[in-house]
Amino acid sequence: MRKVKLFKSVETELESLERSINEWVMTSGAKIISVTGNIAPQSPGAGSGLNTFAASDLLVVVLYEQ
Repeated sequence: MRKVKLFKSVETELESLERSINEWVMTSGAKIISVTGNIAPQSPGAGSGLNTFAASDLLVVVLYEQ
């Protein structure tokens, strides 16, 4: 039976997101079917400069079989 696992983070925490995904893969024993991702458009941040943007949200979707 195929299942979906979602991972959410922000672009400034890519290494942590990668670690989370890899740890889940290793501990779950899941057979990965596909991995897709999406990054949200940047939004103006709370900084004082005109070119300051907040970190974009990341969503990674893993389709797997247990």
